[in-house]
Amino acid sequence: MERTLAIIKPDSVKKNIIGKIIDRIEAEGFRIVEMRLVHLKAEEAMNFYAVHREKPFYADLVAFMSSGDSVVLLLERENAIVRWREVMGATDPAKAAPGTLRRLYGFSIERNAVHGSDARDTAAAEIGFFFKS
Repeated sequence: MERTLAIIKPDSVKKNIIGKIIDRIEAEGFRIVEMRLVHLKAEEAMNFYAVHREKPFYADLVAFMSSGDSVVLLLERENAIVRWREVMGATDPAKAAPGTLRRLYGFSIERNAVHGSDARDTAAAEIGFFFKS
């Protein structure tokens, strides 16, 4: 079994589609190990997305991720990281495959509904950021 982090971003929370996304997570065979509602402070968003610090979209990303509530989830299943990324779809909703969460619910590259870890080391660090136990 493998674990990964998923975030239902502020745009999805504001659209009241948390339940739809969780339904999809469960339908895809993920087990939700832990889940909680968070409202990131700007400093927390800066730390979480520090890997993007030098990129031109960093300030907008931090502002967006600290603009409202998000739901963070610790997911588990076989090949969780790869499978969650397939379910999410491409970062740009316009380029995401039909039926993926970002295609269904995303608005733009920045407001793209959900987040997921991209590798085992990233998943471990991101899980540790939100779930200390």
